[in-house]
Amino acid sequence: MMNRLAWAATALLALTQGVVGLQSCGQSQYDPAQYVCWYSQFLCPVTAGEGLSYCNGACYSKFMYTCTNNILTLLPPVQGPFTLTVSNPTLPIHDKPVTAGGLKWILNGNTSSYCPGVVPASECPPGTTTSIVSSNGGASMNVKVPGGQLVYLGPDWQVGYTQAHSAYIPSGSITGGFGAYQGGGFVNLNGNGPGGWVACPIRASGPTGGFWQLFGRNATNAAALNYCTPINLKINPSGPGFGAWQYT
Repeated sequence: MMNRLAWAATALLALTQGVVGLQSCGQSQYDPAQYVCWYSQFLCPVTAGEGLSYCNGACYSKFMYTCTNNILTLLPPVQGPFTLTVSNPTLPIHDKPVTAGGLKWILNGNTSSYCPGVVPASECPPGTTTSIVSSNGGASMNVKVPGGQLVYLGPDWQVGYTQAHSAYIPSGSITGGFGAYQGGGFVNLNGNGPGGWVACPIRASGPTGGFWQLFGRNATNAAALNYCTPINLKINPSGPGFGAWQYT
């Protein structure tokens, strides 16, 4: 009888652990899909697929901060042009590029660019990657076309950029509140949390293939974007030179 009871108790414990999957961190129990344990006693949440790091009592994102000698500080602003890739290991577009297309930033798409025939071929940048520059809380496409192309959050907070030779942006758009951090990420500081970005699958193509749309998230659009997944945008320095004559 005791052996049967012991077997039942062991089986129940194994089943409970398999379903719940909790682990110990100091005096706390935690789900490793939602938290990470530092130094066997401090819990930090997993946000946008990133297990936040720990620094002297604070949890932080490596896309925005660094911890040196137990002091938490902002990463320095990025210098020069850069490209972006998606960061969230739970998504099929993890490590895929942010690309320009249709005057929007698209995830895992193809860069769309143009150089007019009147411009000598030797003066046309490659136009094969989507290159960006950022300063003073704003961002622009890294283009050679006179007047440039400004990056903005549209009224629905989808990321767009202006047409070449035009300064038009939709009413209600936001052109500031971006942070670009060296060795870190491109952060939407207008949102409601670190990173402030969500990846939204094109519903016609399904969540496992095709390109995805990029939105900033806030309190007013969170319900409409409940099918989207939080992500970070990783900065990758792209070296000197323009990315394209213009992006289309």
